[in-house]
Amino acid sequence: DVQLQASGGGLVQAGESLTLSCTVSGLTFDDFAIGWFRQVPGKEREGLSCISSADGSTNYAESVKGRFTISSTNAMNTVYLQMNSLKPEDTAVYYCAAVLGSFLDLTRTYDYWGQGTQVTVSS
Repeated sequence: DVQLQASGGGLVQAGESLTLSCTVSGLTFDDFAIGWFRQVPGKEREGLSCISSADGSTNYAESVKGRFTISSTNAMNTVYLQMNSLKPEDTAVYYCAAVLGSFLDLTRTYDYWGQGTQVTVSS
């Protein structure tokens, strides 16, 4: 079974940093991408960043470009999201997900989802 588990959320103050981890298991496909998303109650889910297993290429949403950095272990068993200069509007539940194929399109329908981790940024 494919399993993804996001962790590392917490309560931080504005301007601080936080690193989320996504533990990935059971993905036996050659090409896939791991993405990070977030959702605030009552709002649509927002794609933040993704990374391809094929060559490590990455993509970022404009809203987080320059502040967030996605990275992974070589085998992509763990994917990280380093979040700097956090703002109160970054408060959300953060999810990681996997899509089969080396797609870097954050609007694609992802195939597998993990449970989220809460990030709260106080002002």
